[in-house]
Formats: sequence, structure tokens, C-alpha cells
Amino acid sequence: MNQHLQQTGSVLIIYTGGTIGMVQNPVTGSLSPVRFDQIMEEVPELNKFGYRIKSVAFNPPIDSSNVTPEIWERIALTIKKNYNHFDGFVILHGTDTMAYTASALSYMFVNLDKPIILTGAQLPIGTLRTDGKENLITSVEIAAARKNGMALVPEVCIYFDFNLFRGNRSVKQDSENFSAFVSENYPALATAGVDIRYRSEFIHYPENRGILKVQTGFDDHVVILKMFPGIGQKVAEQILGMPGLKGVVLESYGSGNVPTSKWFLAAIRKAIRRGVIILNVSQCQGGSVQMGQYETSVDLLNAGVVSGNDMTTEAAITKLMFLLAQGLTREEVKMYLKKSLCGEIKE
Repeated sequence: MNQHLQQTGSVLIIYTGGTIGMVQNPVTGSLSPVRFDQIMEEVPELNKFGYRIKSVAFNPPIDSSNVTPEIWERIALTIKKNYNHFDGFVILHGTDTMAYTASALSYMFVNLDKPIILTGAQLPIGTLRTDGKENLITSVEIAAARKNGMALVPEVCIYFDFNLFRGNRSVKQDSENFSAFVSENYPALATAGVDIRYRSEFIHYPENRGILKVQTGFDDHVVILKMFPGIGQKVAEQILGMPGLKGVVLESYGSGNVPTSKWFLAAIRKAIRRGVIILNVSQCQGGSVQMGQYETSVDLLNAGVVSGNDMTTEAAITKLMFLLAQGLTREEVKMYLKKSLCGEIKE
């Protein structure tokens, strides 16, 4: 529904890097980052809101292909430091790993009651046909949006091409079109047209407005194993048998199916006996894992593989990394993998 909102508010923009802050070298044609204050000069429309808008920038800017868990923690701690001074936060980020960052951040914040909106662009903000301006302007408006003193969208989200998605439900689907992101398994939280229409029935609102807590820590002893016809026995066994491996996100076919080869199932069982946690998600963008529905997934269920239900790969791998670093027992990690921490999985 339409909301009539006050035109006041405060937003902190955190520029981490990405195409939105790039300019094209006139000689080589390659893209390189510009100073963040130049981005603000490119979008003078932001001043018309009447909001108090401040910005911080990573120096040097981070290409999203170089994002690491340390960058996730740096972003989270920047928000924590400024949390009491702003109504909302906009993170400018490269699109390639934006869904991973959004998922990771969603797990880190406990008692979040303010918007954290990630956005970026497919074209640099200085180009004539850039999508960056609209993405930034609307993200700022959503980040500042409040009603009766409460944020309208107190979640970690991705805004792109007129749609606001829950961050840990989002996937980058296109590297060329402006509609870069989709959320196949969860509806958009808002759509921007003449008005911004918020869908409050799909937005998570905190039950208790407690003190914000930021939980850091990610364990990188994990791997994604994607099924494909003809996957080699030695390759799969080497991956599942890696020394120090703690967790595997298994990208299976369809609703959770894998080959029924004896050697593959034996490698799965051996890894689980060693204490490796295996989380099964679907290669499909839409739908969910339903282990036991077909014969090809019954053995996984019996071996102790955890169902990832309808989680995206991005949400699954970051959740596994996060939980493994929280000092939990193996059984507690498996329990929380199946439980919704912040709307990333259907319960």
C-alpha cells in the first residue's frame, strides 16, 4: 500500500566500491574508481530530500570480486559505530558478490530495527544511461522511510531496478540487464513506481526492540560442491576429503537429488563421519530441497545430510561460515542451519 511519510530523516551512505563508483579511462576504456565525493556531485537530487546525509568511503575502494569476510565485518562494524546517529544505511557495493554480503550481514545483526540497503549499478554513475542514480536515490529514500517513529523496512535488503528484495533471498541473475537481481522464493518487500509501495505483510519487524548486537566471525573451512553429470570420483573424493574441511554446501539437482553411485554416497558418509557438515541446496533458483521425495535423495537423508530447504547458495554458504565460527557444537550448527535466523529459509 502507499505510505505518506515525513520528509525528514538521516542516512549514512557507505561506499565500499563497485561499478557505481567507476569512471571510464578515455584512453584504455577500462574502468577505475573515483573519489566518493564525485559520486555525490553526480547525484545532486539527493539534496532535495531534506535528509541529513553523510557518507564514508573505503579507501581504496574494493572490487566486489575481492570481498572477503573481513570486509563483511568492516561494513558491520561501521554500521554499529554509527547506528545511533542515523535512521538507515545505504551500502554501495559491486553487484558480483552483493548477495553474499547481504546474506552475511543479515546474520550478523541481532535486534536490527533500521534499514540496511545494499545497492549498486550495472553502469558507472557518471555515464548518461546509468542505472546508478535511480538505485541510489530510491535506496536513500527507503533507508530513511519511517512511520510512527518506526522504520518501514528494518531488514538487510538489496534494492535494484525498482525492486526491494530481502538480502538473504536475493541472487544475481544477469550481468548485463538493469534487472540484475531476483528473489524467486520470497516476494519483493517493496516496488518503486510513481510511489514506493511497501508490502508490510512480507517485511520482518523485530518483536523486541533490544539493544543492537553485532556478531562477527566467519569460518572459511568450507566449500561449495556443485553436481554435474560426469563428476569425477577422484575430484569429489578429494574435495570431500580435504584436511581441515568443516562444511560443504552441496548444490544438488532439482529438489535435492544426486547420483546414486556407490562411491559418491560412500564419500558423503565418510565426510560426515569425520565431522563435516553437509548442507544440501538446489541448483535451481526457485523451489526447494525435499530430501526423500525421490530415491536419489533418500540416501543423503539417511547419511545425515542437512536440508537447505529453499535457501539460496549465497545464503547457505555464508550461514554455514557464520555458524561454524560461533562456538557451537556440531549438532547445534545443524539445528540452526534448518532454522530461520532472519528470514533466509522457509520454516
